[in-house]
Amino acid sequence: MTSDIVRYCIRCGSGVEYQDRYGRLRPVCPQCGWIYFEDPKVAAAVLIEQDGKVLLVRRGVDPERGSWSLPAGFVDAREDPVEAAVRECLEETGLQVRITGLVELISGREHAKGADILILYRGEIVSGELTPGDDADLAQFFPRDQLPNLAFAATRKALQ
Repeated sequence: MTSDIVRYCIRCGSGVEYQDRYGRLRPVCPQCGWIYFEDPKVAAAVLIEQDGKVLLVRRGVDPERGSWSLPAGFVDAREDPVEAAVRECLEETGLQVRITGLVELISGREHAKGADILILYRGEIVSGELTPGDDADLAQFFPRDQLPNLAFAATRKALQ
């Protein structure tokens, strides 16, 4: 919700009002007419399969602390999503990967701090040692028929 994001105009500093603009309620400056358009949050994930098993990380932070997901994270502004996927995988698993293809785009924000769009890539391990890091407290390969409790609907969809 934008009400906690935008309270003042970035152009003139006046307090914004919520008005129906372009089909939805948006913050609008009553002084200069500036309209706030919220940009979608984008995340990138990597699907790595090896010996019939899929690589997952256990979330060490909320939301969904203790549940498992694919190595993933937000794409920074002006960052190539492929590079973001490689970076996030390295941060969360200790593995350097090479992206081998695009699997799917998954849309739909699942929680207030989540992504609106998840770009799912397929990857293969280039180097490194499996070691959890960043916001993951475990990293492990699982057979598809013995998956642990999965954190998000997007993770479940990606693994179908």
